[in-house]
Amino acid sequence: MAASNILNKNPSAPCCQVDAQERIGENIPRLTDAPRKGVRSRSKKEQAMNFYRLSVVCTSIATALIFPMFAATAQSGTLATTPPMGWNSWNHFADKVTEADVRAAADAMVASGMRDAGYVYVNIDDGWQGRRDSHGNIQPNSKFHDMKALAGYIHSKGLKLGIYSSPGPKTCEGYEGSYGHEQQDANAFAKWGVDFLKYDLCSYMDIMKLHDPHQDPRKAIAMMQAAYEKMHQALINTHRTIVYSLCEYGVGSVWEWGPKVGGNLWRTTDDIRDNYRSMALIGFSQAGLEAFAGPGHWNDPDMLEIGNGGMKANEYRTQMSLWAILAAPLLAGNDLSKMDETTKSILMNKEVIAVDQDSLGVQGNRLGPPQIWVKPLTGGAKALAIFNYVTDDEAEPLTVQLKDVGFSGSVHARDLWAHKELGILHDSYTVTPPPGGVVMLRLWQ
Repeated sequence: MAASNILNKNPSAPCCQVDAQERIGENIPRLTDAPRKGVRSRSKKEQAMNFYRLSVVCTSIATALIFPMFAATAQSGTLATTPPMGWNSWNHFADKVTEADVRAAADAMVASGMRDAGYVYVNIDDGWQGRRDSHGNIQPNSKFHDMKALAGYIHSKGLKLGIYSSPGPKTCEGYEGSYGHEQQDANAFAKWGVDFLKYDLCSYMDIMKLHDPHQDPRKAIAMMQAAYEKMHQALINTHRTIVYSLCEYGVGSVWEWGPKVGGNLWRTTDDIRDNYRSMALIGFSQAGLEAFAGPGHWNDPDMLEIGNGGMKANEYRTQMSLWAILAAPLLAGNDLSKMDETTKSILMNKEVIAVDQDSLGVQGNRLGPPQIWVKPLTGGAKALAIFNYVTDDEAEPLTVQLKDVGFSGSVHARDLWAHKELGILHDSYTVTPPPGGVVMLRLWQ
């Protein structure tokens, strides 16, 4: 959960996060908002607005003060050497998710071919937690009977289990958080066989306010970093390798300090919604963050909405292509047991997945407006994505100069959505992407 204006710019701050619309570099007119299944409650977000407004303040001083506190560890560097791929329950099921839903997702990942395409994490988001026993040990609620048995089932499918908690007393939806029980919870997760933890800030913001009623942004961010480091150390103490996903919506320029607190991936934005405007604002706003991504630590623009029904097929291809160019985690968020063939073809486009999972581990960058992006690949190849972000007007041709992509001379080209060779390109390439859609190429010499 995150405040809806997390990327709003504060003109009075000497250094601040960049507004998503400004990062895009272009206005995106005539896009419509639509409700999303499972969107988190806005009431908690509204209560947190004052803190979020502080997050736009430049945090370099706080970062410098905090980093010495964190002992470097090898764990974050040996996990998630490519962006994690899998499924997360939130976007479709929200906190109504059940053990049966999770098992069905695992079954579908195998039967559909998703596992073989690289999707391996089956992540339970908010809504699994019950109460603590008399010793303070977290218990699942009545929708989940035996977490260790569930993990065993997931592992028997050649998959991995992910789970969700918060550094605060409560999660975003009011379930039990890990505050004051960090090591106990980490031990429980390890005992159950958990392989991935998403740690969502949520009610910990109330703790920061309690200890710092004046809401000094440097102190608030220092407390937040310390809370994430505390769980990081707890995970290390379990001696189980668990991918650590920081979910705090880009507060305090998390990309600058995420690795220092053991993060393998970190959310850079507010929650995504299943409509083109939300997806485009979030995805295109990642321009400028490429220096902070690489093997073991990835910028996370939130989960995939592909297959949830709020966008057209071309728009879902845009999300898949853009997330691949961004070397972003690919976590499907739909009902995997009810996918149509179009959804399967988008999620399991192995050529696009290969761009995301390229071992070079470089996040792509925008060449400039309009939305033309390029990502270096192993062996000197490059992925080129040409987006048309106008959704309600006639599509126009776009031309890319090969020298701007970094090539001198002719190149070989392959269309990754049409799955066909385009032959040799000389000097430039002109194409007309469909409205809201994309043309994605692999180029090499």
